[in-house]
Amino acid sequence: MDIQRYITEFKSLAPAVDHWSLRIVANHSESLSVRQGIVQPPELSQTCGAHLTLIQGDGFAYAATSNLTRDGFKHIIDNALRWLESSKTFGLFSAKDIPLPARSGSYHSPVLRPWESVTLSEKLDQLQEINKCLKINDSIVDWQAQLNRRVVDTYLVTSEDINISQTFHYIYPGYEAVANKGAQTQQRSGGGWGAAKQGGLEQLASYDFPQSAQSTAEEALALIDAPQCPTDVLSLLLKPSQMMLQIHESIGHPLELDRILGDERNYAGTSFVTQDMFGHYKYGSELLNITFDPGLVSELASYDFDDEGTSAEKEFLIQDGILLKPLGSATSQVRAKMAGVANARACDWNRPTMDRMANLNLEPGDKSFSDLIAGIENGVLMDANKSWSIDDSRNKFQFGCEYGRLIKDGELAGVVKNPNYRGISATFWRDLQAVGNADTFEIWGTPNCGKGEPNQVIQVGHASPACVFSNVEIFGGE
Repeated sequence: MDIQRYITEFKSLAPAVDHWSLRIVANHSESLSVRQGIVQPPELSQTCGAHLTLIQGDGFAYAATSNLTRDGFKHIIDNALRWLESSKTFGLFSAKDIPLPARSGSYHSPVLRPWESVTLSEKLDQLQEINKCLKINDSIVDWQAQLNRRVVDTYLVTSEDINISQTFHYIYPGYEAVANKGAQTQQRSGGGWGAAKQGGLEQLASYDFPQSAQSTAEEALALIDAPQCPTDVLSLLLKPSQMMLQIHESIGHPLELDRILGDERNYAGTSFVTQDMFGHYKYGSELLNITFDPGLVSELASYDFDDEGTSAEKEFLIQDGILLKPLGSATSQVRAKMAGVANARACDWNRPTMDRMANLNLEPGDKSFSDLIAGIENGVLMDANKSWSIDDSRNKFQFGCEYGRLIKDGELAGVVKNPNYRGISATFWRDLQAVGNADTFEIWGTPNCGKGEPNQVIQVGHASPACVFSNVEIFGGE
């Protein structure tokens, strides 16, 4: 792909406006899956296109195309110029105040073991072996393994001669076993199922892929015969695989500044957080420290620049339990007259940027995993999300997990099935009682966070230690 040729072609046509930026995005993905010992049709996809942004005075507009020719560029320039005139009259804010990219640069995901270093037949053979490890009993009625990858190249050029190039390598592993006896059906996932990381095949080891395949099936079988999770107000120990969702839903989405400003009202709702809370609101206990961290190697949303070209760096959003800063990009910061972070992101070339949570992490504390368990008199450990529900202000929630263990008098006890818990974001985090240390800290992330109209499904990173919460409403059941 001759990116420089595309850029040169566009520059020869660039309109005389206060500012323009052209973002070119190229995607390459490959998906492999074996289900019940049968190779599923492999998927291979490639896309490429360009997104144009124009600013003139108070006007702000954009357009996009996959036709990277002179005619294609002429078309999006004409479209954007027409929208530019309309936005001068009906705009919500003064576009001339938006800070522009200040420096050029580049980023590349570290890759130690490239995807191409293992042949297609070797990858499929490994997925077949995992399938054999999953099918350990006739009660395992469905089983599958996957290994996918994606490479994204982005290029941002501006009228101020800023040039930013970034290349991202993603790996998506995992497997799942479903067990059934009579009316009882239970599922257990492992190997990174439902999550992803930046990097190459070296990332598989961090998800214990494929070594945990048989134990995944064994746990699915154990869940069938296990008793229901008790219903009571208890202590709750969440492993990082579930902390990922807890952070995502009850901190990440509520802190998105465009949501706070009302942009998502008629689609995904609003937020219980308001602008006047920042700087003093007690979001959680003093153990709660949440960072926006685009520099954590291998996390899904690590980058040097967001998609508007703003330089990215680690910043505290919540420190010692106090709410400090929203997840607001440069554009939202102008609208709200608030400081934010470099989190303007788009899922592809055919979407504009919006506020996304990117890498949102809970910083480690000082407790070992055994310390966390020892400090619980009566509680439940929960691992791996199974279901989720949260209201349209991202406040009242109810989550279910795949796997539970009772904790009695500071020791792990028996397995329980269908563990669920519920709470309210505005108070749940204030009952954070203990935070695991760096040894319990794990990097996770979701590749399918949806937001916006038209919809954008984007990759979000979350890293967290294991954490203990007190006075949680826990219950069992399907």
